[in-house]
Amino acid sequence: MRQGPLAGRYPAVALMVMLALIPYLALSAALNPLTPIIAKQLHMSLQTMSLSSGFGNAAYAVGTVLAVQFAQHLPQRRMLVGYATLLVIGSLLAATAQDPGMYIAGHVLQGLCTSLLLIAAVPPLAIGFPTDKLRITAVIMNLCIFGAVALGPTIGGLQAESHAWRPLFWIVAGIAAGALVLAVLTFDDAPPADPDSPRDLPAIALATIGCVAAFFGASELLTHPFLAGETIAPLLGGLATIVVLIVYQFRAKRPLLTIRGMLTSTMPVAGIVVALFAAAAAVSATALTADALAGRYGPLHLGLLYLPEVAGAVITAIALGVVLRTKAMHYLPLVGMLFLAAGIAVFRIEVPSSQALTLVGSGLTGIGLGATVAPALFVAGFSLPAANLQRVFAIVELMRAVAAFMIAPIFIHFAATVGGNLDAGTGTALWIGLGLAGGGAILGVIIYALGGARPQTPDIDAFLSGAGAAWYSPPLLARVWSRPQPVPRPEARPEVTTTQPRPVTAAEPTGPVVFAFDGSELASLAIEQAGRQLASGRDALIVCVWQPADVGFVPVSGRHFDAAAAGEVRRAAEETAEYGASLAEQAGFQSRGITIEAAPTWRGIVDAADEHGASLIVLGSHRRSGVRGHLLGSVAAAVASHSAVAVLIVHRQP
Repeated sequence: MRQGPLAGRYPAVALMVMLALIPYLALSAALNPLTPIIAKQLHMSLQTMSLSSGFGNAAYAVGTVLAVQFAQHLPQRRMLVGYATLLVIGSLLAATAQDPGMYIAGHVLQGLCTSLLLIAAVPPLAIGFPTDKLRITAVIMNLCIFGAVALGPTIGGLQAESHAWRPLFWIVAGIAAGALVLAVLTFDDAPPADPDSPRDLPAIALATIGCVAAFFGASELLTHPFLAGETIAPLLGGLATIVVLIVYQFRAKRPLLTIRGMLTSTMPVAGIVVALFAAAAAVSATALTADALAGRYGPLHLGLLYLPEVAGAVITAIALGVVLRTKAMHYLPLVGMLFLAAGIAVFRIEVPSSQALTLVGSGLTGIGLGATVAPALFVAGFSLPAANLQRVFAIVELMRAVAAFMIAPIFIHFAATVGGNLDAGTGTALWIGLGLAGGGAILGVIIYALGGARPQTPDIDAFLSGAGAAWYSPPLLARVWSRPQPVPRPEARPEVTTTQPRPVTAAEPTGPVVFAFDGSELASLAIEQAGRQLASGRDALIVCVWQPADVGFVPVSGRHFDAAAAGEVRRAAEETAEYGASLAEQAGFQSRGITIEAAPTWRGIVDAADEHGASLIVLGSHRRSGVRGHLLGSVAAAVASHSAVAVLIVHRQP
């Protein structure tokens, strides 16, 4: 395997990631004061400039999906070098542009390659180095994404003061070239992640059509009414297409993105919700207030008023590194939403804001944004095995890009057309932003409460080693769907409890006994004890419920596999079910094993019993107190409360 001279050296790889992400993210935030200058020199209308920014942001969003697909089938590190090369080409095209076509092509390439590099480079940086480096990676990621965006207005104002734009674009091209050099020097050849996975062209097509249409519609708001056909049709159609993408990936047997694993689990859903609400509220508040102040101050003066956002991003990046390995990780996004709400409230005190209020509001908003999106992303990522981190980042960044880059033009249009004047409209729009910040915080707490989730200290070592998720995330709305029933305390060990008083005997015409088998020691004990309690010779069905990402069982072979690859998980589940069937044969049953893909687990067990006309369901359940006991016993309790078939629960005391 070929290697570069700096391969495996964390400082060099980390610097490569920083140089790859900063150019486009900072530039996209710096364009506002430069737009009139670029438009005049390249003979573009402001509407065309708006479209170029929209298409660049759309390319960034689509790149998150493309990066995952390419990683499955192509050598990942070679692709990383290719992405960096294209980023340099795009930056040079934009810097040397002589006409609108060159500029737009370069800007779109910059957006596309930045997200390709983000998804390709950041997850390996997070999980490919020792545990003690993860804190630094979290800090770097927060600074690269949100620090660069926060610094953008100041950079753009500084460049606009000189009435030029190319010097900034040449600097961006130079930084991109530095990223390419480091990508070559740190090259460490790696094979594709899963060459046998399907090429999901429908997912890529849906993401492309949805993002391009939605961002096109948002860009048209500069010169068209919201309800005009040029605006509302692509805007709503694009958003609907993105929803179709999510539903399609949720239902797919071998999805490109781990939508099912994320959207059926409490913590990832809460993390996505907080990230979306925070991105929409923060970016919109900054854009709204900057537009309101643009007539009062010059570009540089205005950019300096928002410089406290950078300080806020630095503070929260450090805070993320401090709490990353503690249960406080769960609270940081909530605290961030409160800071974000406070910042928007300060902006709302006076419209347009005074200099003092703008400085305070921008600082609070910077803290709020930095303390929400990146921490929420890690909360979601830690809830699934490390093999899914790339897909988790892709999903969150896709949705964040839509929320951050598309909502702001809608808010600006709303402020300009509602309330009679810009100041009144901005005030109304800020109230909506404040509602988004507060509503996102409340909704995140509600999702945690309805799922029965509790803040936990992440097991980073287990996560990075590939042994499993960093913490347990209960199924979404687990407290709504699962209604635990009280069971008498056992007198002896082991204990057997039935949920129906009528005994099952061999003389009765009964269906098979369904054993819920997850490969654990307790599941094996349940088969053994059922063999003692029930008549021998009965038919038995050993059911192993599985799902991508969360898996749902303990592989009996002990071999490692890609938890995000449905085919590998299915094969491991089949081995586990066959092993359970062999145990049932030894216990006196005539058995066979089957596997079912289902989430949550209890639903797969109940559905299997109904489908096969079972007379009894047998499964093991831990008898433990406290939160851990509630979580571990939730599957058995849910089966007992939802099944029309008798349920035999085998307990083992600690």
